[in-house]
Amino acid sequence: MMNSVCLVGRMTKDAELKYTGNNIAVASFSLAVNRNFKDANGEREADFINCVIWRQQAENLANWAKKGALIGITGRIQTRSYENQQGQRVYVTEVVAENFQMLESRAAREGGNANNSYSQQQVPNFARESGSYGNAKPMDISDDMLPF
Repeated sequence: MMNSVCLVGRMTKDAELKYTGNNIAVASFSLAVNRNFKDANGEREADFINCVIWRQQAENLANWAKKGALIGITGRIQTRSYENQQGQRVYVTEVVAENFQMLESRAAREGGNANNSYSQQQVPNFARESGSYGNAKPMDISDDMLPF
């Protein structure tokens, strides 16, 4: 059996960092993950997925990934239940993240206004029309010029 999740999305708010009675860090957060298709109005829909991450990764996420940050996570889906104050059984399904990765610089997310050393990092732009050769014509290569 396999239970494996890989998500890329934006944090909907800052992670909520707490500590258990045994002083183990746990952070709860939600990711907005775009769907691959658009609705009838041409709008792209998103799913808002509840996630939790533990220990050192929880502290790192809370310190570095803020609302709007584009992150990737790997983990697993977990279902748990508890009894609320009204005595009702509540079921929760969430992603338990094992690792996360920041996928853009803070400067890219904030429009280049951050004033720290990390804001100087550049995110590459792989668009075809950008760069030194954006307006170049296709090369004219005949078959006899190819080595194979």
